[in-house]
Amino acid sequence: MADEIRYEYKTVRTVRGTDRLVISKMQKDGWELVEEAQGTLRSTLGFRRPKKPQPWLLIGAAAAVPVVLAAVIGVASAVSGGGDKEGKSNKSTAMASEKHSPTPTPTAAESAATETITPQNNPEFAELLKADYCDDANLNFATKHKGETLAFNGSIVNMAHHGDYDTRYDILLGPGNKGPNTTVGPAFKYEDVNIADLKLTGKKIPATIGEGDQFRFVAQVREFNADSCLFFLDPVSTEVR
Repeated sequence: MADEIRYEYKTVRTVRGTDRLVISKMQKDGWELVEEAQGTLRSTLGFRRPKKPQPWLLIGAAAAVPVVLAAVIGVASAVSGGGDKEGKSNKSTAMASEKHSPTPTPTAAESAATETITPQNNPEFAELLKADYCDDANLNFATKHKGETLAFNGSIVNMAHHGDYDTRYDILLGPGNKGPNTTVGPAFKYEDVNIADLKLTGKKIPATIGEGDQFRFVAQVREFNADSCLFFLDPVSTEVR
């Protein structure tokens, strides 16, 4: 019994089409997929991994932390008491300096219209296309570049009807050419769009589109939802590749 492996378990609910991305991320963190149930819009994934033993030495060290913190807080309180007046004086001086600081004039380059962001002209975007779809880099990028235009080569990962509509869709996009097998990069999503909204261009425009189709996507950054790890975009144009 002493050698019996003990597991911890986790259940993850995903939006259909992001299953492979979630499974890939969890496996990198040591989790093993043991159960998968697919619904109409969402999937439920069950994972497990061996529990890590907790050494008694670490437990003892953790118990000693409050005592150490109490001592540090006591010393900090004594020191801060003597320098309180000086701190307030410095703060007042800094605030006065800020009030009288002139507002910097934008440069010509900063005033010019922002060019379309591509992996070739923006290293940050190039790295994002290779990062984990739930990484904080997605939120940082979406916040920084909200309303700006992106262009990248990608494919359709998943395509489903939006609600009860027959002609409106929720389309999940991934960078690269792997379609439903995409496992890296942001989970870009066009939500509640029809085919006309995509503004299809190119030498041979298809009558229909579906999972696995490859395009040159040009889209505007809307937002990143940290709860679902979906990166929402608004289509500008979609060129057949």
